[in-house]
Amino acid sequence: MAELLLELFSEEIPARMQAKAEADLRDALTKGLGEAGVEFGDVVARSGPRRLMVAISGLPEKSADVSEEKKGPKTDAPEKAIEGFLRGAGLSSIDQAEVRSDPKKGDFYVAVREIPGRPLEDIIAGLVPEIVRGFHWPKSMRWGRGELRWVRPLQRILCVFNGKTVEFEIDGLKSGNETEGHRVHGRGPFKVSSYAEYKETLQEKGFVAIAREDRRLLIEEQAQMVCAQAGLELVEDKGLLEEVTGLAEWPVVILGEMDPAFLSLPPEVVQLSMRTHQKYFAVRDPKTGELAPNFVVVANIEASDGGKAIAAGNSRVLSARLDDARFFWEQDKATPLEKMAEKLATIDFKKELGTIADKVERVAALARELAPKVGADPDMAERAARLAKADLVSGMVGEFPELQGVMGRYYALEQGLAPIDPHSRATSPAGGGRSADADGVPSSPVDGGGARQGGGGLLSGLAEDNVRKIADAIGDHYKPQGPSDAVPTEPVAIAVALADKLDTLVGFWAIDEKPTGSKDPFALRRAALGVVRIVLENGVRLRLAPMIVAQYELELFAIEQQKYNKQFDAASKAEADSDLSGLIEMVTDNSMSIVDEIIFGSDAKLQAWSHSKDLLAFFADRLKQYLRDQGARHDLIDAVFALGEDDLVLIVKRVEALAAFLETEDGANLLAGYKRAANILKAEEKKDGAAVEGDVDASLFEQEEERALHTAIETAVSRADAALEAEDFEAAMAALAELRGPVDAFFDGVTVNADDEKLRANRLRLLTSIRAALFCVADFSKIAG
Repeated sequence: MAELLLELFSEEIPARMQAKAEADLRDALTKGLGEAGVEFGDVVARSGPRRLMVAISGLPEKSADVSEEKKGPKTDAPEKAIEGFLRGAGLSSIDQAEVRSDPKKGDFYVAVREIPGRPLEDIIAGLVPEIVRGFHWPKSMRWGRGELRWVRPLQRILCVFNGKTVEFEIDGLKSGNETEGHRVHGRGPFKVSSYAEYKETLQEKGFVAIAREDRRLLIEEQAQMVCAQAGLELVEDKGLLEEVTGLAEWPVVILGEMDPAFLSLPPEVVQLSMRTHQKYFAVRDPKTGELAPNFVVVANIEASDGGKAIAAGNSRVLSARLDDARFFWEQDKATPLEKMAEKLATIDFKKELGTIADKVERVAALARELAPKVGADPDMAERAARLAKADLVSGMVGEFPELQGVMGRYYALEQGLAPIDPHSRATSPAGGGRSADADGVPSSPVDGGGARQGGGGLLSGLAEDNVRKIADAIGDHYKPQGPSDAVPTEPVAIAVALADKLDTLVGFWAIDEKPTGSKDPFALRRAALGVVRIVLENGVRLRLAPMIVAQYELELFAIEQQKYNKQFDAASKAEADSDLSGLIEMVTDNSMSIVDEIIFGSDAKLQAWSHSKDLLAFFADRLKQYLRDQGARHDLIDAVFALGEDDLVLIVKRVEALAAFLETEDGANLLAGYKRAANILKAEEKKDGAAVEGDVDASLFEQEEERALHTAIETAVSRADAALEAEDFEAAMAALAELRGPVDAFFDGVTVNADDEKLRANRLRLLTSIRAALFCVADFSKIAG
């Protein structure tokens, strides 16, 4: 068996594109060979900064011979039909065709053609150019005068089969049997005839580690080693590790130093400056857990001085970056958050929903309403919400958008406390450093290092503990931003984070900008999953439907206000604003029913509830996703959601209790009894819906099984209702479990479709009462099984 070795060698391929391109080339090559009828053995694919490579073993020297049959007309068909068959089959005489018989259709002609296999060199020579010309890159380019598009200029094509070059040409570039190594240590070129020789040559002579896994492991081990030798600890960053793996063919890890003065900056700023601009790993002091004045850089060269010059050069570049960051930090600290927030009125959130300042107003109102439900002070929640987006206009967030919220927290601490420690996130104990009254207002200043004058505006006059709560709420209100991100846990932060996400979701629903298929440009699925996680992981008791309806009305008001603003020029708008101010106060005072009639019409409530139902279904999907990841069954979630429940904590409790109940013998049998009753009722309802409606008449009972079931249902429903009222779902399930015996006995001993119409109708209504009894805990029709 033979081997194919293909390498596409180019200028630097962006690190983020390498892994996918490696897989795409492998898949395209194996698919093409398979479609040509070629079987193969092991496949090895590799990628690096300048190359994509695939090696395939176990290949034959030619494709398999193929026997092709073409069915023709019947032997007694007209001459013209037979002549057409001969032409289509490539036969010169009908004697070259076989005659076969079919018991139903009689005798007919069949043309059998033996197609010999093609040499694999020919197949490869045609397949590779086709793959290269049609290869998809997120971004590609042309160079010189050629028409070929590739991610970067393609410089070599190595294509060897069975030790020999497969010859072809792509846009003037001829295939060969040579590869190149490291630009400095072992450029080459090197001639190779097999994958084993290719791998050994590049490793030993070319100074290239061809496997991503090997380079990743090498970087990780070296980084840990140089840090350990200096008594330091590497700050883990899997994303950066993956990126630098694609930047160096021969990675050499170097520990560098930076000016310790830069550690006065928030650690997130230092770390992000290193990561984003320079691709450096941050380093911490294991004794303190804080950043050390060092960094780890991955070079692509073995320097004769051990990397000292490289470290010094990178330190100078990093200092320049951190100088810029320090400038933004000092400039931003001097601007109160309230002053920053004023500029939000100049930035659109979404054209139909107004500016970010408009969104802040809505979020502040909602956060205030949510605060008592999550155990937060309403004033504190509103203050935090009004400052939460202010850092979007800061210089630091302009430079590092990833730090939105994070920088707002630091600015709030800087302006609300003096001095502050940017490395500390711990909340001071109540009254720490000073006494406070019941409202959290400090009664007296403290001396020395704990003294502060207090920030202006929304941070003015607050106790240190409350300043930190507001600051942490600002920093956490975007969370969670992914499945591995922690959720806010402090009540003020919970209120603001929920308000921000609910406002976004309701707003985009109001303008009909919902996710479609795989498209979700505004990350609404992530926002909804964030709400689900915050509510469940904090045990927040919150009814979503009324909250969504109230917020939807505010969103409609915002949309109408945008239309209103466009109807007036600057002069007339100033005059008309006074007329609108009264309506705004109505919204603030939750007098939405009046505003509905004035602005939207009498059907506004109906429209709001309709959107609420649609958005609740969206939350249900996200809840299913969350609970599926926890091992729960999606059909049980559907069964509980069908009751109209919108308290996520209660839904989960019901689902857990229902799952445990159905795992018992009583639960499984009761489900089977329900399905039997439901099937009978479904059939009867199609015939005569009225027959199954109405109350059960106990005087019509003829058998003891009817009386026993009726009594059991009344008892079980009474006990279940009491248990549900107390939110004891296990007890409610236990009450319903008592129905298992009477239901089984009823179906074993009673004929539902009796000849007597009154008796039949009464027994059907008894089945309806079974269905109604179980519906108090879940819609059993949606449960599989």
